[in-house]
Formats: sequence, C-alpha cells, structure tokens
Amino acid sequence: MDPSKRLFLGAAAALTALAIESGLTGAASGATGNKQPNATVDPGRSRSGRESFLVPSADGTLLASEAQGDPAAPEILFIHGLRQSRLSWDKQFADPALAGFRLVRFDLRGHGDSGKPASPDAYSDADRWADDVAAVIEAAKLRRPILVGWSLGGHVAGAYLRKYGGSRIAGINLVDAVTKLSPDLLTPLAVSFAKTAISHDLGERTAATADFLAACFHKPLAGIELQRMLVVNGMTERAVNEGFVKTATPDLEPVFQAYPGPVLLTHGVHDRLVRLAMSERIKALHPGSRLSVYADSGHSPFYEEPARFGRELAAFVTASTRG
Repeated sequence: MDPSKRLFLGAAAALTALAIESGLTGAASGATGNKQPNATVDPGRSRSGRESFLVPSADGTLLASEAQGDPAAPEILFIHGLRQSRLSWDKQFADPALAGFRLVRFDLRGHGDSGKPASPDAYSDADRWADDVAAVIEAAKLRRPILVGWSLGGHVAGAYLRKYGGSRIAGINLVDAVTKLSPDLLTPLAVSFAKTAISHDLGERTAATADFLAACFHKPLAGIELQRMLVVNGMTERAVNEGFVKTATPDLEPVFQAYPGPVLLTHGVHDRLVRLAMSERIKALHPGSRLSVYADSGHSPFYEEPARFGRELAAFVTASTRG
C-alpha cells in the first residue's frame, strides 16, 4: 500500500477521539442538514479569545464561524480552499503582524463543522457560495472587509462580487485562487482529482483525499499537522466536488476585471494544482493589481511562508482601508 494511503487510514482511526475532543467532527448534532435553528452565538469566548458562532445562509445551511480582534479595527474575512476548513488559517490567527485587525473565518458549506447538504446542486450554483459570504459578513457585522480567498475560496469571493458587487469590500487577496475552471490554467493533477474525488468507491476517494492534501504543499507535511489536516479533508461532503465541477459559472475573470478595488495576488511558484498563469491573467486584467510570487511555496504560501504572508497582508489591508 502507498505510504500516504496507509497514513490516512491510520490517522483516521487514531484521531477519531482527537477530532471529537477538538470539535472537528461537527458543531451540533444536526450539522449535516439544512433544517436548523436560527443562528447562535457562544455566550463566552474560547481560551484563545475567539468568538464562535453559527450563521444560517439563505438556504438554511449553517456556517461554523469564528472571529477575533477589535470589532472597530480593519477587517479581514478568510475563505479557505477545497476540502479544507477554517483551521487552515490558524497561523494567520496567531500572527503578531495581523494582531491589530478584526479576523473572521468560517467553514465553507460541505466542509468542517458547517452544514453538509447532500445534493450536488447545493454546490454547483455560484449564488449559494455568494450567499454564504454575505451571511457571514452580516452576522459578523463587518463593515468593509478585505476578502482573502484561497484556491476554491477565490471562486467563492468572485461569486460574492458577481451577485452582490464590491461596494462593501475594501480589497481582495487571491491566494493561488481558482478564478476560471479551465484545463490550461489548472494542472493535469488537479483535473484528475476532479474525477477521483467524486468516486463512489470509498477506497479510491480515500486515496484521492490523501494525495490531494499532499499536493497542496511544496514541502511534505508530517506528524500532527498532517494527521489533523487528513481528518479535516476526510470530513468534506462528496457532493461538494461533484457539484462544483458542474457549475454554470466557471469563469469569474470578468468579475475581477470589473472590481474597482485593490487586488493582491499571492501565488506559490511550486503550485501543483493551479498554474501561476491563473494569477497572471488576473494581474493583466485588473489595472493596479499586484502579484507576489513565493519561491519556497506550493499551493499554500500562507502556510508555507506565513511570516512573509502576514507582513504582506497587513500592509495590503492597511493601504486598502486607509481614509
């Protein structure tokens, strides 16, 4: 058996208790459906000082969300990638360079602790993703946040702009983002995952999950970091992949081109999933945008080079929200 597949199976069994203890396996007993009570906010704060809250989207899907920092400070809304979770941004939430900002993150529908509709239709409609972002912005009382969209999160940010416009958004940081579903902008490996990740064969889908996670990094992960990420990746609803590849809105480049606000493009030079050309196209389409290429990163520069990422994001937020 391939070592990565063996590790996934072992980690899934060994970390079941860890996942339950740390809250990774579901915020509430009904977190997999849409028939949910109204949004709730934890009456207190966690030991980290973060506020946790559940946000109902327009179709009733509950979105597990967190916030920390001064509500009056400049705001950043982090949107994670496919098969990931709000935990992807742990390094940013602990970064001193970002301590002066209001930080908000949430689990996308079908991911982490958020509701997991079983129908692919819940993920193929760009407006559903847009409504999720709008719901979190409203629930967190964000005034004009910076949107940070990683991978699929870039598509989600574009879906929001497409439906709601950019008047309430101070700027956008696209991180190895998927802005157009096109074989010439994605790698052959990414295209193959689009097929294996929706397999009804559990063994094939499990192997694809482990391989996909490995492909997100330039330098291989190991130990507890890898184990926790494998658990989170395995929680993703299969219908997410099945629906997303059937989206009727595969090209969001015109949306980013029309957005009048500032755009920072962040891309790892060793990305094995999204070609650098994806970010280069947005740079060419959006006057005044800036492309920052990370020489020691793959698909996850915010994780692989977090200190640089934090400095650049802090500078971008400060410049974009000044005045």
